[in-house]
Amino acid sequence: MEGDDCELQYGDGANEVQDSDFPTVERSRLQEMLLLLGLETYQAQKLGLQDALQISSDSMKNWAPQAPRDLPWNFLRKLQALSAEARNTTMVLDAPVDARPVEKEEEVIYWDTADDVSADIYSFSELPTPDTPVHPLDLLCALLLSSDSFLQQEIVLRMSLCQFALPLVLPDSENHCHTLLLWAMRGIVRTWWAQPPRGMGSLREDSVVLPRAPAFAFVRMEVSSNSKSQLLNAVLSPGHRQRDCFWHRDLSLGTSSREIADGLVEISWSLPSGREDLDLFPEPVAFLNLRGDIGSHWLQFKLLTEVSSAVFILTDNISKKEYKLLSSMKGSATKYYFILSPYRGKRNSNLRFLNRLIPVLKMDHSHVLVKVSSTDGARFVRRVRSIVANVARSPCRRVSVEDMAHAARKLGLRVDEDSEECQRAKDRMERITRNIKDSDAYRREELRLQGELWRKAARVEKELCQVQWAGDPPDKHRAELRRRLLELRMQQSGYDPTGDVQEFIAGISCPSLGERQYFLRWMEWGLAWVAQPRPRQPPETVLTLRLKQGGAGDLSEPLLPEPLGVEHFLREMGQFYEAESCLVEAGKLSAGQRRFAHFPGLALELLVRGLPLELIDGSTWSTPLRWVTGLLKELHMRLERRSRLVVLSALGVPGTGKSTLLNTMFGLRFATGRGRGPRGAFMQLVTVAESFSQDLGCDHILVIDSGGLIGGAPATAGERFELEASLATLIMGLSNVTVVSLAETRDIPPAIVHAFLRLEKMGHMPNYQFVYQNLHDTFAPGPKPRERRPLLEQPVDVSRAASYVDRQGEGLRTLVDLPFCDPEKQHIWHVPGLWHGALPMAPVSLGYSEAVFELKRCLLENIRNGLSDPSRNFQQLMELVRLL
Repeated sequence: MEGDDCELQYGDGANEVQDSDFPTVERSRLQEMLLLLGLETYQAQKLGLQDALQISSDSMKNWAPQAPRDLPWNFLRKLQALSAEARNTTMVLDAPVDARPVEKEEEVIYWDTADDVSADIYSFSELPTPDTPVHPLDLLCALLLSSDSFLQQEIVLRMSLCQFALPLVLPDSENHCHTLLLWAMRGIVRTWWAQPPRGMGSLREDSVVLPRAPAFAFVRMEVSSNSKSQLLNAVLSPGHRQRDCFWHRDLSLGTSSREIADGLVEISWSLPSGREDLDLFPEPVAFLNLRGDIGSHWLQFKLLTEVSSAVFILTDNISKKEYKLLSSMKGSATKYYFILSPYRGKRNSNLRFLNRLIPVLKMDHSHVLVKVSSTDGARFVRRVRSIVANVARSPCRRVSVEDMAHAARKLGLRVDEDSEECQRAKDRMERITRNIKDSDAYRREELRLQGELWRKAARVEKELCQVQWAGDPPDKHRAELRRRLLELRMQQSGYDPTGDVQEFIAGISCPSLGERQYFLRWMEWGLAWVAQPRPRQPPETVLTLRLKQGGAGDLSEPLLPEPLGVEHFLREMGQFYEAESCLVEAGKLSAGQRRFAHFPGLALELLVRGLPLELIDGSTWSTPLRWVTGLLKELHMRLERRSRLVVLSALGVPGTGKSTLLNTMFGLRFATGRGRGPRGAFMQLVTVAESFSQDLGCDHILVIDSGGLIGGAPATAGERFELEASLATLIMGLSNVTVVSLAETRDIPPAIVHAFLRLEKMGHMPNYQFVYQNLHDTFAPGPKPRERRPLLEQPVDVSRAASYVDRQGEGLRTLVDLPFCDPEKQHIWHVPGLWHGALPMAPVSLGYSEAVFELKRCLLENIRNGLSDPSRNFQQLMELVRLL
């Protein structure tokens, strides 16, 4: 909507917007857009994260949407895959059968989109129809307004990974309520090079809502012949590397004018990498973009003037109305710059009003930039960039997104984080994390069952298991082991949950589902940032570390100690349950005396809601069997009607991208980053849509990430190798499908080869795929099918691994020699590099997202065609866990 369609209050009341300020026609546009997109049913009951992540028949198709109702789901699928084409609203429209040309099955129609220039007056009142496209920003706003807080968070997080500009202020003119999306952005973590005025620089990692930085707003007043978004993208693009962070009119993927997205404020950052040839600014700088005319969206413009170091106003004309609006900004500490195209407007009128504004806004003539068709575009961009750099270097306002939220509240805007559930969950998190000064000391004092007692109990249980499989063990030795285990469990049972553990249990068992989810997210962030991160090397050094030091063995040890996380509180609950169960089995405690029998049910709710749960404890390298089987039993009871299960696992040494691969394929939340997350193996549940479960042959997919358990120990490493081999055998033995993630073909860990050989000998061979991920060369082409045999024929140290299973393994020299490996089948995949360009400003490469989609399609096709073992139910999986 343009300026003439909205009446405003001036002077002291300029920051207040009344209900009457919204024209009647605006109130109907949102509902009509929601109806067009098929989102009208998600206004009372919002669309949730689990709804968006369900596997359906569409998960196996790379299809273009055929109607506007397909657009939201197409956007979510492509965003999950981190595809740069997620914003494409192109549709393939099916013509009537009798009207189609014989040689054509479908007509592909491409549209262009308008960005900052007003729509043609004759099409002003026309809303999109099923035969016309939807503006990408309308689609984004409609989807965010239809989503709950956690799906909003996921959408914004994945937009950040794609380097799209993020929605900061979400307009909702239908309900006269605009929302600043602080919660939605809080989970985004970025890394950049921080160079203090004195001393050595280092990498800093933080949530994007926390650091204070100069902010520069770009807005339009009435009509501008220059596109704000194109100018912003040019300013953010180093050299000839064009970055399309902000959507603009020349991205030829949609044409309709915006219907509900005017008033949207977007934000993006320029982050330094420590490389002078790439960095535009020496510190983080925020850029804000208001969609629509400031006259129609004065509240958002007022917010931008209060948080920005400088505001750039693009316009062709300065009218009397806009002059009065800007005059009300007198006394603001913000710097103002005008970008004019005077030959297209009223030149004399512009000069007259500018001369009046110069003393009011404390400007001088250098604050007026002129850009016409004959202006050198590159030189103009350098000038704007120079102004930004000069303002940022001078004493200026620096704000965080949290500061922006404070300013928004004062102006009457809603902040998504201010809900009662969210704030109660935050308060509970702070009551726990404020006690953490030293992580190691905290674990000893508050998480007491995970110390030496658990390690000793785990060793005794392993020995007891080995003795039971050794044939006919002496009864005396077996009884001694059981006595020692019972003694250790009784010592554990002598403790009560500490205050912080009880507070955690109360947080995950409160009646409100929303509050439970808020609490878990707050806990994840609170524990992650409770200690100051250590300075680290610049990105290029981290990426080349392995090349310089060489060998897969370098990946066996994490770069940083295991951080304190939510999983440690769940481990503590698991140990209380384990100890109590052991006493019940030994007759030392009656079932009626149990206090912790409900713990698996609490953990199950977290698994169902998308939290990864630990399958193998990373601190003791063992499986808490009673705890895991208790979880599966609860899951079986909960999902008995839909209990058919396929287990899909990913194995590989840390740093080979397996967690990122799983997250991209299925929208999961496994910890990523070598040495940065927990070391244990984690599992997460993915639901199959009921409409597709019969075709796929299962109701759920249990995804297992081996985490940091497989370190690539050589077969000569003795106990370490045997431990890795046994864990790899356990994970693969539970699996119907296994993905082995490799950084280099030579890096196939011997423990994984050992697991393959052992399972092949047992007659349990999962469907497997080797995924070779290019971690260094973004643009390297993938191998053609005929090149798979050379990859398989490269030397691998398998003979030593094989000798642990069968002493006849000396003839094995390459993977193609393994009896189960058929090079003619599609077992080898090449995935291009994750990033397109240099971090931290690089987006995910399109080649990566396309390759991962093809891998996902292949895995699901194999499951559907029965190439893996038949699906099991949770009861059968429990028995298999006990057996393995």
